[in-house]
Amino acid sequence: MGPFRPLLALATLLTAALSLASCEAAGRAKVAARAPTEEERTRYPWLPASVQVRSLEETFAPPEGYARVPLEAGSFGAWLRGLPLRPEGSPVRDFQGRTVLAASDARLAAVGELDVGTADLQQCADSILRLHAEWRWASGHPERIAYRFTSGHVASWPRYAAGDRARVSGSKVTWVPERAAADRSRAAFRGYLNLLFTYAGTLSLQAEGARPPREQLRPGDFFVLGGSPGHTVLVLDVATNAKGERVALVGQGFSPAQDFHVLAGRDGPWFPLEGEHLATPFWAPFPMTSLRRLPSP
Repeated sequence: MGPFRPLLALATLLTAALSLASCEAAGRAKVAARAPTEEERTRYPWLPASVQVRSLEETFAPPEGYARVPLEAGSFGAWLRGLPLRPEGSPVRDFQGRTVLAASDARLAAVGELDVGTADLQQCADSILRLHAEWRWASGHPERIAYRFTSGHVASWPRYAAGDRARVSGSKVTWVPERAAADRSRAAFRGYLNLLFTYAGTLSLQAEGARPPREQLRPGDFFVLGGSPGHTVLVLDVATNAKGERVALVGQGFSPAQDFHVLAGRDGPWFPLEGEHLATPFWAPFPMTSLRRLPSP
């Protein structure tokens, strides 16, 4: 053994230890993926039994000195905490299966296990609407699934399930009764979502959301800058320290339609919330005045 081998080995061990410490400090732990439990398949009904997942909560520990904020059981935020993620090392793929963000990209923390469909529809605002609608479905409130098109017209799942269909002419939407057979299946629900994705977007999401004060920001809220194009990101979780300082996990869909994914910043996946803006890696900073919230059941 050469005289520098022990020093090289020690340096390698120190580098590995520092890398692990950095990973843990950033709030990202290596968690082995597993088959979804029966409870998870009930809470996240799009999940096939064959996938391997890890939950958001078990994958991302809060930074040192922080603890997750308490949430009401059954709330949208509590549901998002259990959001299933793909195994570590998964890239972000678009609706055609092409890689748009490599697994090694420093801006990517994790990829959600959420199908994106085969059309260029489920983009940024659509991903938030999809998750909110899925939460209402899984929570036993399908009758409350209703959102607005950019035109301002309401797109209601109960009406769609009853067989009514939207007729769109320019900016005008009319609903024609019983144009299809009544169908409350998951396949019909996916058809309703595609209709919503076609005619909703950041402008409708911005207009529909309530404006909570920044002090009341909670998981399930979102930041949105409406436009053509515009962008929006979803607050997946929030943690706080003894000083009352808060950090958040943030996720997004994007254009072209692609896998919903958890973002990472310069200091890891937890983004500070103390400034006047939320700065994310793919868009202009979101001012705190762009915070919105969809209604709860």
